[in-house]
Amino acid sequence: MSTEEKSLNFIEQIIEEDLKNGLSNDKLRFRFPPEPNGYLHVGHASAICLNFGLGIDYNAPVNLRFDDTNPAKEEQEFVDAIKKDVEWLGFKWDSECYASDYFQQLYDWAIEFIKNGVAYVDSQSSEEMAIQKGTPTTPGTDSPYRNRSVAENLDLFERMKKGEFPNGTHILRAKISMGANNMLMRDPIMYRILHAHHHRTGDKWCIYPMYDWAHGESDYLEQISHSFCTLEFLPHRELYDWFLNQICDVTKTRPKQREFARRNLSHTVVSKRKLLQLVQENHVTAWDDPRMSTISGMRRRGYTPASIRNFAKTIGIAKRTNLIDVSLLEFCVREDLNKTAPRVMAVLNPVKLVITNYPVGKEEFLEAENSQEDVSLGFREVPFSRELYIEREDFQEEANKKFFRLTLGTEVRLKNAYIIKGESVIKDAAGNITEIHCTYDEDSRSGSGTEASQRKVKGTIHWVSIQHAIQAEVRLYDRLFTHENPDGDKEVDFKEYINPNSLEIITGHLEPSLATAKDGDRFQFQRLGYYCVDKDSSAEKLVFNKTVGLRDTWAKVESKE
Repeated sequence: MSTEEKSLNFIEQIIEEDLKNGLSNDKLRFRFPPEPNGYLHVGHASAICLNFGLGIDYNAPVNLRFDDTNPAKEEQEFVDAIKKDVEWLGFKWDSECYASDYFQQLYDWAIEFIKNGVAYVDSQSSEEMAIQKGTPTTPGTDSPYRNRSVAENLDLFERMKKGEFPNGTHILRAKISMGANNMLMRDPIMYRILHAHHHRTGDKWCIYPMYDWAHGESDYLEQISHSFCTLEFLPHRELYDWFLNQICDVTKTRPKQREFARRNLSHTVVSKRKLLQLVQENHVTAWDDPRMSTISGMRRRGYTPASIRNFAKTIGIAKRTNLIDVSLLEFCVREDLNKTAPRVMAVLNPVKLVITNYPVGKEEFLEAENSQEDVSLGFREVPFSRELYIEREDFQEEANKKFFRLTLGTEVRLKNAYIIKGESVIKDAAGNITEIHCTYDEDSRSGSGTEASQRKVKGTIHWVSIQHAIQAEVRLYDRLFTHENPDGDKEVDFKEYINPNSLEIITGHLEPSLATAKDGDRFQFQRLGYYCVDKDSSAEKLVFNKTVGLRDTWAKVESKE
């Protein structure tokens, strides 16, 4: 990487400094290390973009490593979902690794720790250990089992491995210092007994390494040069280095842990534990519910990989935790879809429009461009007839001069079609408009080349032909939480802020070109927003998710409250 090409963030500065101090470029290796205990969320997306982006910038390999050290919470489903998310974002890993690949080596090192007098088996209860650990301002006290003999520790640890003891009866602890200022250094746990089936190793192991023990050693075994973690791991760095000190070969690359701040997203949560709660308690339909902050949820909603990568690039890397307004993410999505999504017509809140001077039974097919941004997307034909649907809000019987849509006595252009003039309305017994009657100028068809087709009117509205329209279920999504920071008030359960109106399901009327749309296809419904075909769609019923509006209307709503 040339430092002249761009200004470097502090992570890149660390790497550049290490290279200047003698680290060979071919020794650079990065990793993305998710725990397979849930689906990845937008915060993970930033970490993915950071690590794989560094791999691209420095032409260095990046491992995808699953830190699968807790079989009680891990599943193959999560492994598969994580791999799919990383690939969907556009990245490729060099090696697919698992902490469970190293269980035997970690166990062998633990044996050496015991033999060297820096680890021991503790048989206290968790309550007793919590008391003897002390507080941040008072030192801890030694465990009564801290000075067990090497022989007794080896015997107990071997029997723990064989499954002779129930969960919670013994643990293996590192022997560091119960008086350390950093409480994580007060004889931390290395292994616990856990009789649980592992999705990869089956029932081979009855003890499992703690994350702090497995993390740095896995980095070392893979020869990771830089291990980038979120800021909550800063206090863990001292322990990371202490464990490495016990096993490191000076002829090999020693991993370096460094930390960056989380980027939390407004109006959502990015804790896997809380996301799991939302799923298990049926506040959402699944991990990939389009209201979720998961990558799979964003994919299902219609967000693009490029937009998420651009969002990660825009917010950058920082040393301080920030709450990022979700409207910035939506801006990135909107900006990308504006370039790539074909334009189509759909009516979501319909009222019937009858063109009284258009011949009964006549139909014609009008040419409509698929994109104003990308001419390569070409044109399509849209059917036109005497009876149409338009949006109810596109008509007012009486309106002021700032209303540029259809009113009685005024003209508007039907998109890609004719100029029409409002003439009269039909209402039901309650006074609701059920039909709008209008006349059209036969010579004013868009693109016909006639003088009348060039005639200017103040407004253009979209429409669909009633006899040709196809119906679809349309899911309109709002923010999942009404509070911008549902995690901000620790006195209130974050679920108290769940938006009861985060999903509205309506019937939309779409132009017939959408009949063949497939899962994941994205479109701009002209004048309405961007929409994506949902995986629930079938040959019998189309289902669309609203991805994002054409502009940020939420900010305007909030400013009025």
